[in-house]
Amino acid sequence: MFRALLLALFTTLAPVVAAAQNQRISHCIAIADAAPGIEYLHKASWSDPVPDQSVRLHYIDHSMVLLQTEGGLSVITDFNGWTGGARFAPDYVTMNHAHSSHMTDMIPDGTVALKGWSDQFGIAAEHHLDLGEMLIRNVPTDIRSWGGVEENGNSIFVFEVAGLCIGHLGHLHHEPDPAQYAALGRLDVVMAAVDGSYTVDQPTMIRILNRLRSRIVIPVHWFGEPTLQSFLDGMKGVFAVERPGVSEVIVSLRTLPREPTVMVLEPDRLR
Repeated sequence: MFRALLLALFTTLAPVVAAAQNQRISHCIAIADAAPGIEYLHKASWSDPVPDQSVRLHYIDHSMVLLQTEGGLSVITDFNGWTGGARFAPDYVTMNHAHSSHMTDMIPDGTVALKGWSDQFGIAAEHHLDLGEMLIRNVPTDIRSWGGVEENGNSIFVFEVAGLCIGHLGHLHHEPDPAQYAALGRLDVVMAAVDGSYTVDQPTMIRILNRLRSRIVIPVHWFGEPTLQSFLDGMKGVFAVERPGVSEVIVSLRTLPREPTVMVLEPDRLR
């Protein structure tokens, strides 16, 4: 009887163990205290090749950011379909559904869409997509919904590529809890909605970013200079602030700034 129980338990667990052994481990979590600090960010053009061991980040508009790798992989975060006049279909897009401006049903042919919510209300979406050059994973969060709360209604997406951990906080409606912070791990670069109203208020967002201590913070979802300046004023003192007047940068482990820096990119649709 005991041997039969052991055999049944092994049969049940074996696929789980095998899957865990084959799953790529997140280096963002594994070395959360080992972020290096290096020198500078290089300006770029979204249509140029990406240098070795680097990632290009292009702020398209609203909350959308294009990530491109040296191998030619392209991902757009918080995709709403309105990227500009360029005939360009990214390989992958991630979406959230707190508002219609962060999602779309108009997915280009050949593009894979990763939704930050599940079709089952309150059930968390689960993504752990190993693309070889990039790992895409998500950390579910709650959203406000019809006067209440929709549990697991959105996601923070994390992109692990070129030795970097890059996160987009999405349409965040609350500060992450300890388990969510732990699931995020180290974020070298974070894109954060700083509108202060539709998402979390600015003091809460500033507290989140102070805790994450990412080397680069890229503000998105700011809707105008007064809102952006209010955020920048709140970040000064702990973070350096740079505004180079460009819409995109190339980032690598070699070029991370030595101190935590807010990097303001100007929105520019793809043309």
